[in-house]
Amino acid sequence: MSSRPWAGRRLHMVGIGGAGMSGLALIAKELGATVSGSDRSVSPYAQTLNAAGITPSIGHSAENVPAGAQVVYSSAVAADNPELGAGDGAPLHRSALLAEIASLKRCIAVSGTHGKTTTTGMITHVLRACGLDPAYVVGAELRDTGRNAGWGSGEWIVLEADESDRSLLRYRPEIAMITNAELDHHATYGSRLELEATFAEFAGAADTAVVWDRPELRRIAASAPRTLTYDVHAPRAEPSGMTFEWQGRRVRLALVGVHNAINAAGALTVAALAGASPSVAVSAIGSFHGARRRLELLGHTRSGVPVYDDYAHHPTEVAATIAAAHELGATRLVAVFQPHLYSRTRALAREFGQALAAADLVAVLDIYAARESSSDYPGVSGHLVAAAVADAGAPVAWMPTLDDAKRWLAVMLRPGDVCVLMGAGNIDSLGRALVGATAGDPETGHG
Repeated sequence: MSSRPWAGRRLHMVGIGGAGMSGLALIAKELGATVSGSDRSVSPYAQTLNAAGITPSIGHSAENVPAGAQVVYSSAVAADNPELGAGDGAPLHRSALLAEIASLKRCIAVSGTHGKTTTTGMITHVLRACGLDPAYVVGAELRDTGRNAGWGSGEWIVLEADESDRSLLRYRPEIAMITNAELDHHATYGSRLELEATFAEFAGAADTAVVWDRPELRRIAASAPRTLTYDVHAPRAEPSGMTFEWQGRRVRLALVGVHNAINAAGALTVAALAGASPSVAVSAIGSFHGARRRLELLGHTRSGVPVYDDYAHHPTEVAATIAAAHELGATRLVAVFQPHLYSRTRALAREFGQALAAADLVAVLDIYAARESSSDYPGVSGHLVAAAVADAGAPVAWMPTLDDAKRWLAVMLRPGDVCVLMGAGNIDSLGRALVGATAGDPETGHG
């Protein structure tokens, strides 16, 4: 295959600053395409894009689209975006472009309701350390590479397969991994059965399915020609992270949380299946430092309180993040949550309240709408979650805006606390303000 198979191709990425879209832009450029793009504001990925020779336009306009360019968009882009009709031919969904990229190598696709990004990053890290140099497309920047995508010289590509819009069904992986299956994305799935049917179709398209050893996941994976399972027994939290046994080997992980130990066991199983030496893989995973916005330490406030940012936006993820944060040794854990999507908040407000109540003190912001409109969900706001936290018996403050929360935290945080911010919207900008840094507000969603 030519090292520049897309030479002469022109692509314009709408929402190029998003975690997924920016990665596709980087790989398309490496494959030889001429890449342009736009976003509504400066993105945290802007520096990486600029370094690759891609300078995004700020704001959306049909004039941003170069002549002869095909427009690429994600599910986070509104249907009335003026750039969608300005390209050459029909616009292309990001998952269709990713499927083209994935077809160029042997494919490992990681899906599941929770843990996709971290597990995809772990597999990538281990395969790189084992000399297999895979291509990769991850939904967040990996701390160890400083990028969320790359076109390696090896035969494999590792990608995160999104179930939120059923786009995972576009891929035909050699290895399909499913981390878990829990109902989310209520605008897409009317029931858990619909979700499980989608995952079953995804697994059935692969040569081998790798799943967490749970009855419902084994049932889903039964459609695959071959199935491997993984699990973790008696993981132990230590000051430096987690330890557990995998295939008779002691694994030391530099991340906290039982959920990350389970993710690591799955990543090691997939890496070994792809040809990595198990002993080298076990050693390598100990140096994985996670992905951006996954219990990421942003810095400290003036009074010395550490501020962590996490992408948790489902009750199970919130519960796992709070449990992991308790391992950080705080006198008091202060959790700040920004709900994401009206549909999710309406369906899961009570469960969010129960999960957040495991913190010592909670603040809830209003909903980050992303691709949804408040007019379609009358009476739904973040106050539903705040009320549910109170019903669960925990002290909670309703802080609708980022500025409200910033002022509240300035008064409430004290030495000995740990502050954890959670949500899939722009709550990370609050964290950076608390520690004196700055960040943009790119297009968000699974794009």
